[in-house]
Amino acid sequence: MNRKPELRGRAARLARLFPTGSGQAARAPFVLLVVVLLGGGLIGLLVLNSALSEGSFQLDDLQKDTKSLTDEEQALQRDVDAYSAPDALQRRARELGMVPGGDPAFLNPDGTVLGVPGTATEQSSLSVPLIRPPEALTGPQLSTGPPVSTGTPDPATEPAPQSTPTSTTPGR
Repeated sequence: MNRKPELRGRAARLARLFPTGSGQAARAPFVLLVVVLLGGGLIGLLVLNSALSEGSFQLDDLQKDTKSLTDEEQALQRDVDAYSAPDALQRRARELGMVPGGDPAFLNPDGTVLGVPGTATEQSSLSVPLIRPPEALTGPQLSTGPPVSTGTPDPATEPAPQSTPTSTTPGR
């Protein structure tokens, strides 16, 4: 007796939803799904590997560019240092026809003039002009501090201005 029992009610409605074939599922769709998943995974790994390789090559190129630009920057800095050396500046200034300046004069904060300004004169190429600090223009100092001005020039150390008055006395 191979007869199946008849189902009634809710069980009958649920039984109609299932296929009435054999109890085995078809193998072809499952095998196809597995093959597609494995193939997609392999292709994904291949694309990822290619992207990483491309990034590695770009990184290598950028490192080479950085090294060459660093070398160029160092060469340019050496050139700048060579051009800004004092002897190179002096030689270039003489090529342009410039002459060393004369003795400078300094203004004190109160407006008095310290030193006597000199004119620029042609000097020999062997002597290098020295720019003296203001203390050297007034003679030997007894104190080690900065020179103290009383507001009125001392005729022994500071001659009066030649053309127009450059100093003003505060409070007048």
